Amino acid sequence: MTKHDFDRMEKLYYLKKSKVHGTGIFAARDIKKGEKMIEYIGEKITAEEGKRREKISMEKAKQNNSSGAIYTFELDDKYYIDGNIPGNDAKYMNHSCNGNCESDIVNEKIWVYAKRDITKDEELAYDYGFTAEEALEHPCMCGSEGCIGYIVDSDEKEKLKKILEERKLKQ
Repeated sequence: MTKHDFDRMEKLYYLKKSKVHGTGIFAARDIKKGEKMIEYIGEKITAEEGKRREKISMEKAKQNNSSGAIYTFELDDKYYIDGNIPGNDAKYMNHSCNGNCESDIVNEKIWVYAKRDITKDEELAYDYGFTAEEALEHPCMCGSEGCIGYIVDSDEKEKLKKILEERKLKQ
């Protein structure tokens, strides 16, 4: 990425406190559907190391009675990107069950695109895509239509509902 590309992209968003969780990313101007907005950058690590770091983050969160902050992003079956580095503003993009953004991996780079037209000052968010089992560790605070209270991939919602119902019956 050239300095010109970085300067142009930086003007697409700004950071501020989010109503969803912590710091969020907000549109600095109207953004068109399909527009590339930000690259998720970080350290390339093995999937095994990524899962280890996620586990450590979740354990620390439990000790501190917080929701935890996981910045690992699955690149493929073998590698993750650990975005917990200075300069990776993409790590502040919150989850939404009805997000306005989506991610795509192109040439081993993770890019976030506008899923639909986005208006200036709107918070940018996408579906983190956790499995039903992973979602049990991640309560959702997005408040969007269709939210079932956990950060779960839309394809996994029915499976999660069954798991929650089974748990309810066991109580």
